Amino acid sequence: MTTYYTKSHEWIRVDGEQAIVGITTHASEELGELVFVEAKDEGTEVAAGDAAAVVESVKAASDIYAPVAGTLAGFNEALSDDPTLVGRDAEGEGWIFRMTVSNPDDLKGLLTAEQYKSL
Repeated sequence: MTTYYTKSHEWIRVDGEQAIVGITTHASEELGELVFVEAKDEGTEVAAGDAAAVVESVKAASDIYAPVAGTLAGFNEALSDDPTLVGRDAEGEGWIFRMTVSNPDDLKGLLTAEQYKSL
């Protein structure tokens, strides 16, 4: 699996056409403790940059954007009961939604881990 990053602090881990998406550890730390996480419905088609989910912390609410175009394929249900999982493991078990990637070429416009770290 390959992981890519966006300038808006999302990550996408891709395996073929299937992917999981979440926010980076940096974004999680900036938001603080999350109290609510919700994604749009499974089957929703999104373009790259469309809001696909929302997270709310004690500080602020923030949209989570689709890094690439595709179809939402599910939500990390563990976050319904424990949104703080994102803060504990933002780039692992705290993933937010799954999606099917429409055009794998879209990934070429995203950042590598090294490029993201240099931001």
